[in-house]
This record gives sequence, structure tokens and C-alpha cells, in this order.
Amino acid sequence: MFKGKTLLITGGTGSFGNAVLKRFLDTDIKEIRVFSRDEKKQDDMRKHYNNDKLKFYIGDVRNAESIRDAVRGVDFIFHAAALKQVPSCEFFPMEAVRTNVLGTDNVLNAAIDAGVKRVVCLSTDKAAYPINAMGTSKAMMEKVIIAKARNVDPKETTISCTRYGNVMASRGSVIPVFVEQMKHNKPITITDPDMTRFLMNLDEAVELVLFAFEHANQGDLFIQKAPASTVGDLASALKELFHSDSKVKVIGTRHGEKAHETLMTREEKAKAEDMGDYYRIPADNRDLNYDKFFDEGSKKLTTIEEYTSHNTIQLDVEGTKKKLLTVDYVNQELKGNIGTQL
Repeated sequence: MFKGKTLLITGGTGSFGNAVLKRFLDTDIKEIRVFSRDEKKQDDMRKHYNNDKLKFYIGDVRNAESIRDAVRGVDFIFHAAALKQVPSCEFFPMEAVRTNVLGTDNVLNAAIDAGVKRVVCLSTDKAAYPINAMGTSKAMMEKVIIAKARNVDPKETTISCTRYGNVMASRGSVIPVFVEQMKHNKPITITDPDMTRFLMNLDEAVELVLFAFEHANQGDLFIQKAPASTVGDLASALKELFHSDSKVKVIGTRHGEKAHETLMTREEKAKAEDMGDYYRIPADNRDLNYDKFFDEGSKKLTTIEEYTSHNTIQLDVEGTKKKLLTVDYVNQELKGNIGTQL
């Protein structure tokens, strides 16, 4: 499917971009373009991979012209560029809008105009029932994706979206923070021991995007079924794996955080298609002429529960340890190596 093709990854210097490169660089893909703002990270990647298939484009999704230059000759796009730190987005919400909402619109417009065949956009569980600026901006991003997809011929460009929970040991995530605290014999700072979070590794994140790439109809949203653990059990699992004596310090919930994350709303679950390890949520393709009122409402919503980190499969400490051992960063740290997070 990727033989002789050119793939562009926006935000490609991040954890997801590195995982994609490791998956594809040794295949028969023609070219992978990394589009991002940070020239230092791009230079680090260039030296690390040293592969002629890898091309770098400095730019910002906020700048429509820079993304238009990068998409010329591109067959497929994985759109991963985002502002995703909850506290910083909370204090600078318009920055989240400019990158996550307007930036996505720029990427999609450029893709459509250039005849890119498939675009898969990456979203987050915080977009479902959002309570913070980051989640709200990602929810708006999803709306932009659906609205854009509604007006594009899928034979020309197919646009889809993935939504997933915490990607373990991705840049800015909590696991590297906990590991560094343990290495320096500092307390492990957790917000709320009973808070739950979905757990998936980077390989699973890539698999979700590839599943969406292969199976998407226009405007589809894909979700991977994932287990969860409490933050307290996650800290305990890491302590046991690293044989750490670090104390656990509860610091309280951060600004804009939920106790439990929602990966799929009940409204979405009512129309979702169960595809085994994944859910497909078809786009709402009604236009402004749809009937506002119905003689009979749907009783389905009253019996459906949203899919959350609280009602999914719950991992105990042992289960969380097994999940952690599927993460390259954790295994590297356990061997005493410095994690190779570019």
C-alpha cells in the first residue's frame, strides 16, 4: 500500500513520528517527509536515522504557505502536529486554537488542493466531553475534519481521524517524569491515586493510525479499545519494576484535569461499529436541512454508557507492569540506558 509512495508526517519529530519512521524506513516506501518547527530536533533525527528516504521540511501548520510547500507530491499525510500540554493550553487557549484548529484546517486545505489521497489526523480522549482548553481545541479540530470531509470527494482525498488515550512514555507524558524522579531518589508526584487513564504504547498508536488509513470511509473517527489503570497503580508498578524506594507524594489535580477520561461519548457509541479491537464512528453527514424534531425519539441513548477509563478493562499493579514492559523507553531505562527519545 505504501510501496513507491510519499508520506508526510506533521509534527514528525515527536514520539509518534519516530515510531512511524522505525516502522517504515526499511520498507519499500519511497519517501517520508517530516514537517515540524524545530530545526534542532530535525537535525537530531537526520543524524540518528541517516536515511536517504527521510526528508525534512521546516514550517508551522499555522502558516498555510509552509504546509502547502511541503505537501507537493505527497500521497498520504499523518497529521500529528499539536499543542497537547493541558496546563499550557489552559493559560494560552488561543495558541491551542491556532495550532490545533486553524493549523488542522490549513493542513486539510493544502492536502485537498494538492490531491493527497489519504489524510489521517490524530486526536485525543480529551476531545470527548472536554473540560479544558486543549480538549476543547481538539474537539473543534474533529469538527473541522468532519466538516471538511463532508465536502470532499473520497475518490480525490479521504480524510479520517483517530482518537486515543495516554500513549505511554510519549514526549510530555508522565512515565518519563516518574522514572526521572525515581532515578534521583525524589518523591513520585501524582495528582490523584484514584484517577484513571487509558494505557497504550507507541506501536499500538501507530497500528490505530494504520487501521484508520486502511479502513476509513470519508470522515470516520477510529478508536482503539484500551485498558486503563489508576495513577496510583501506575506509580506502584513503576516502583516495583525499578525496585525504587521513592515515596509517593499526592499533589492534587492539575488545572483542567478529569478524574476519568472518556474515549467515546454515549452519543458516539450509539452509532459506533464494533470492529474487534477498534470502534469506527461514522461521520454525521446531515446538512442544515435535516429535521429538527422527530415524532419519536431514540431510546437507545438512555441505555448506553460512554466508554471511559473508569469502565474499560482495569489493570491491577501486575497487569500494569506487564503493559509497561511493552514500552521501549521503560526497557531501556531498566537496562540502565538513557532513553533514546528524540
